[in-house]
Amino acid sequence: MKNAGNTVIETLPFGDAVNSGELDLLDDLVAEDAVDNDAALGQGPGPAGYKAFFGEMIAAFPDLHITVERLVANDTDVAFAYTLTGTHQGPLMGHAASGKAMSVRGMQISRFENGKLVERWGSSDQ
Repeated sequence: MKNAGNTVIETLPFGDAVNSGELDLLDDLVAEDAVDNDAALGQGPGPAGYKAFFGEMIAAFPDLHITVERLVANDTDVAFAYTLTGTHQGPLMGHAASGKAMSVRGMQISRFENGKLVERWGSSDQ
């Protein structure tokens, strides 16, 4: 973790922004021209795309929570395994609230430049 300003330290506030619902914090964490190689259906580019996606998720799962299970980093890249949990309490992608709890595991690799996310790859157990 030599250059923490480009990796681990930026990953933690990203999760904190999602877990707290303070999505405007993503403006300082994601580059405007960030490339998401595995974007969600309909997700737009840059911080606005992440804010819209997580905003929809939080509306559907008000108790949405990301837990990082394992994290490995070098000077520019962070790879981590995570679990996403929540209770389906609002509509999402045409599906009415079910009241059911969900838990999804995934892996993600993020590349950082100048303290901002510039590229992401990910896979979730859907």
